Amino acid sequence: MITSIHGTLEVTGSDYAIVRVGGFGIRVFAPSSTLNRLSEPGIEVSLATHFHMREDGISLYGFTNSADRDAFEQLIGVSGVGPKVALAILSVMDASAFYQAIAEEDQQRLGLAKGVGKKLAAHLVLELKGKLPSLAALSSTGTTPVAGRIQAEALEALQGLGFSTSEAQAALAKIPQDKPMTLEEQVTFALRSFSR
Repeated sequence: MITSIHGTLEVTGSDYAIVRVGGFGIRVFAPSSTLNRLSEPGIEVSLATHFHMREDGISLYGFTNSADRDAFEQLIGVSGVGPKVALAILSVMDASAFYQAIAEEDQQRLGLAKGVGKKLAAHLVLELKGKLPSLAALSSTGTTPVAGRIQAEALEALQGLGFSTSEAQAALAKIPQDKPMTLEEQVTFALRSFSR
């Protein structure tokens, strides 16, 4: 199994990066939270990876850290959740925020991810509650429950302004995970992304 990749970034797309390793350019699918951290072509990158094999092909998924990769593996282990949905979830929250949402049964926060409706959010909570790392172990990561509530409130605010759930989710997914923002800042950031 390929558990990590280190090489030169060639290009990034909407859901992937091409990493040059030796004489090969390897397509690595990744959540937008990871892709946003990859700056310009030519830099050296290291990603924790998950090698995924199916009947119709093989794929490599990459993450900024092993915690996000582990969360991805937990997600795709749930029936009805494929890599695409797992990437969507990890595009709007990192591993610790995801674990927090499951522990608090915060279906609204899980619903921020594109493709995750109420039924799937409830299914994720049911399947994963009690099976993920303890919240005490996650407290050192600096992610707080407040951040998740703010993002859920931002989604509601955008919907109140007339944007569809999918439009609001897409705009909020572009917010950098490593930069804490207030409710007002998140809504403003999302509104600006609509005008681009």
